[in-house]
Amino acid sequence: MAYRIRRVDYFYATVNDEPGEAYQLLAHLAGLGINLLAFNAVPMGPMRTQLTIFPEEAPLLIAAAHKAGWHLDGPHHAMLVQGDDELGALAEIHRKVYKAEVNISASSGVADGRGGFGYILYLRPEQFERAACALGL
Repeated sequence: MAYRIRRVDYFYATVNDEPGEAYQLLAHLAGLGINLLAFNAVPMGPMRTQLTIFPEEAPLLIAAAHKAGWHLDGPHHAMLVQGDDELGALAEIHRKVYKAEVNISASSGVADGRGGFGYILYLRPEQFERAACALGL
């Protein structure tokens, strides 16, 4: 199974749960040339949404947030796996982490429809390096 694993930083931003909030943020970042590796939005109660932003270059996002007056929580660290979408690919990644006695606290993945996949692993900070070693980083 061919896949690439890398360390990535991510940030949380909490916004009002209203139409266009994510669009405005994403359009602003695109206008500044800030490329995202991943993005997620999750409701946080009846009127708030938490956006999880994975920038390709964290310093650019930090500078943009500071200039725009946005409050970002982070950076936090995760692992991004990208590879060939083969049967059992995620099981193999989890096997390696399990053998290192590391708990994956959350994860999210998607197949791209062209034979590839992306997968994000959220790990507890104190277990991050042990997981990195288990995955060959």
